Amino acid sequence: MAFMTQALLVMDVQNAIVARIGDADELLARLNHAIDGARRAGVPVIYVRVAFREGYPEVASANKTFSALAGRGGMGEADEATQIHPRVAPRPGEVVVVKKRVSAFAGSDLALVLRSQRIDTLVLTGIATSGVVLSTLREAADLDFGLVVLADACADSDPEVHRVLTEKVFVRQADVTTVGVWTESLPVT
Repeated sequence: MAFMTQALLVMDVQNAIVARIGDADELLARLNHAIDGARRAGVPVIYVRVAFREGYPEVASANKTFSALAGRGGMGEADEATQIHPRVAPRPGEVVVVKKRVSAFAGSDLALVLRSQRIDTLVLTGIATSGVVLSTLREAADLDFGLVVLADACADSDPEVHRVLTEKVFVRQADVTTVGVWTESLPVT
């Protein structure tokens, strides 16, 4: 695996989403370990968050998930709910991508950022395993990216769904590992 072409994606680790998971402290600690390891090795850390323009013009009424979200409000680009959780906050100069759907690619400039930096391998983390991680993995695989999933840096409201995805589904298209194993494999720059 060519380390200079990897990027660590920290996806949907934003205030409102972190608040919905039960064991946030342990997850945030593991995410910090992965982020610190990436930074030490010179691997770009790219943050992805979901947020919408005022009035939600990009949300169609036919979209069951996002139209319900738009109806509740609070998910605007400047809202506190959509900001990256402070325990894993980006440093100045790190890329933050704003997406409009479940996949990190949907409605965002992620593909452009990755092409511009000649990234060909994505290391996926985030909340939820059955949401952003699954959708991004599938789209990235179709776009011919190499994929690594840090299973213990992903979370889902249903532990069994997380287990099935990381142990049976993701392994068909990605290398599934842990934060510890991945960070140990990184070169120190």
